[in-house]
Amino acid sequence: MNKQVSNIVPVLRLGLVCLVLCSVLYPLAVTGIGQLFFPYQADGSLVKDADGRVIGSELIGQTFTDPALFQGRVSSIDNDASGSGTPNYAPSNPDLILRTEEAIHAQQAANPDGGSVPLDLVTNSGSGLDPHISIEAAEYQVPRIAEASDISEEELYKLIGENRTSEVEELLGAPAVNVLKLNTLLQALK
Repeated sequence: MNKQVSNIVPVLRLGLVCLVLCSVLYPLAVTGIGQLFFPYQADGSLVKDADGRVIGSELIGQTFTDPALFQGRVSSIDNDASGSGTPNYAPSNPDLILRTEEAIHAQQAANPDGGSVPLDLVTNSGSGLDPHISIEAAEYQVPRIAEASDISEEELYKLIGENRTSEVEELLGAPAVNVLKLNTLLQALK
């Protein structure tokens, strides 16, 4: 019996040491390093308005309905970060077809001068939270925004061009713009 107890003690000590290392020290070290070297990212990449109030995160999409603002991607989860993901519908699924047709009609109604609706304005991203749209999708909305905001189309095209993703990001994917950042800058122009 004593031999069994003496074998358990080192195991319990090792378990306690691993618990403290993995559950306390490691998370504190990673959080501290993140806060020290990357405070903006460690705090959630929060975007603030001109008054310093947090209005969102540049990592999570939002729904904008004001015709004077850029609209982002469709989100089947209403951009709720607590439930990331989208239904995995087949292209032939009636619900997906209906939702896509409704999104196309809504975009055509809001942007009658736009022509063909860019794909990313009527489809979900994989997470349902993507805050970016393609340059094409942003430019598609320019006539509507110019009319609703009294900002010239030239200024809007310039705003899009100045706020596209970095060259490094574009190596990994198509050129895009962050809708929340774009709308924040757009509201500052008004």
